[in-house]
Amino acid sequence: MEKVKAFADWLTKWFTVIVIVWAVFNYFVPAASLWGKAYTGYMLGIVLFGMGLTLTLDDFKRILTQPLMVIVGTIAHFIIMPLIAVALCAIFHLSGPLAVGVILVGCCPSGTSSNVMSYLSRGDVALDVSIGILSTLCAPFMIPLLMQLLASQYVSVPVESLFLNAVKVVLFPIALGVICHMIFGKKIEKITVALPIVSQVAILLIIGVVVAANGPKLFVASSLMAIPVVILHNLCGYSLGFGFSKLMYKIYPKGFRYAQQKAITFEVGMQDSALGETLALTSFASNPIAAVPSTFFSVWHNISGSILSSWWRNHDDKHEIHWDSDNGEKGSAKNVATGDHPFDADKKATADAKVEG
Repeated sequence: MEKVKAFADWLTKWFTVIVIVWAVFNYFVPAASLWGKAYTGYMLGIVLFGMGLTLTLDDFKRILTQPLMVIVGTIAHFIIMPLIAVALCAIFHLSGPLAVGVILVGCCPSGTSSNVMSYLSRGDVALDVSIGILSTLCAPFMIPLLMQLLASQYVSVPVESLFLNAVKVVLFPIALGVICHMIFGKKIEKITVALPIVSQVAILLIIGVVVAANGPKLFVASSLMAIPVVILHNLCGYSLGFGFSKLMYKIYPKGFRYAQQKAITFEVGMQDSALGETLALTSFASNPIAAVPSTFFSVWHNISGSILSSWWRNHDDKHEIHWDSDNGEKGSAKNVATGDHPFDADKKATADAKVEG
């Protein structure tokens, strides 16, 4: 199991690089992934089944213990990102399937990558996970509704297909995973070590399908326009998510403290782009170019999230800001002797192990 965990850690560390290499390979050798076009829903279902296996009733109870922050964070996600997408489509004069793809990724729930980035930045991981769970459970209902409202001007939106596909690839696998966890209990923990590997391989396969299916269309001028749009979409999401959480701190300072502000920033700005790719390939099958923005987003938000989490951590260290401070006050860590964030505790444990070794 230690070797499996080590490989999972390695895969996570280099995932963005691997995605780029895999995408380039599929561009030149599309036959490597085209076979999987009919199975993308099952691939994502495996990812979300794995997510369900890691969930317990305590995860759902946590939503009930801090409902205001979780609900507000989820609402912010489903308002800010879709509206940014619509605005960027208008600014860059995007139309047709490409505009639909940008709006679709904007309407998706937050992805699991945000949990990692929140952890690395010393944010409130529990809140991040709770918002991620709620936004994912709401996705089958919110995505068709938002797409009908915001994207119907570009193409005819298959609302029923979006709903059924979202239920099939989101709710069923998560529910099945939770049920399996309840039945088998701690026995499940033996296989959860391998889940990051399974999830990332499935995401790689989906990305491979998108690149292979679009081939020559991927790097024409119209498609490449999606790159700056995706970058701005993500960065604006971070900015508005952080600004929103700062505003909420003024309204409810007990709930929206510094660690929670970080969590909401990542939850708003990062999307479940694998879901966007899958829904684009299934509900907009005649226009696979609609999946391209989600593919670009998959690569970019992992890069930007890593940079932001690293900057945030270094910024806090430089200004001696305690991770659990009220509003990121400089020097707040000086008078705090205990209360290390799990990230710091893990670093200390690793350092101690190296010393003992």
